[in-house]
Amino acid sequence: QVQVVESGGGLVQAGGSLRLSCAASGSIFSIGAMGWHRQAPGKQRELVATITSSGGTSYADSVKGRFTISRDNAKNTVSLQMNTLKPEDTAVYYCNAYVAPTVAPRTYLYWGQGTQVTVSS
Repeated sequence: QVQVVESGGGLVQAGGSLRLSCAASGSIFSIGAMGWHRQAPGKQRELVATITSSGGTSYADSVKGRFTISRDNAKNTVSLQMNTLKPEDTAVYYCNAYVAPTVAPRTYLYWGQGTQVTVSS
């Protein structure tokens, strides 16, 4: 079994910062790309940022220059540093990871349960 768990959400004023963390655990052979998505009320889930196993990153245009994704391969974790937050960043943030479990010869996409980020104006 593989679990993906996020932490670090909360309430912050506009212009403030938050750091989200996500840890994958369980019977893991390897982890490929990891990323963050978000879903605001009444909207579809959207990609925020991704990072490959070698550290290559990509960002949604709406967060470029404000958010930074990073990972620690030794700890199977990925983080999202969010600066200069705006009210429109309010959403549930979901972590995901492409994981090859030790008992399976392929990679599966795992999602966390989500963590709420609320930015007040």
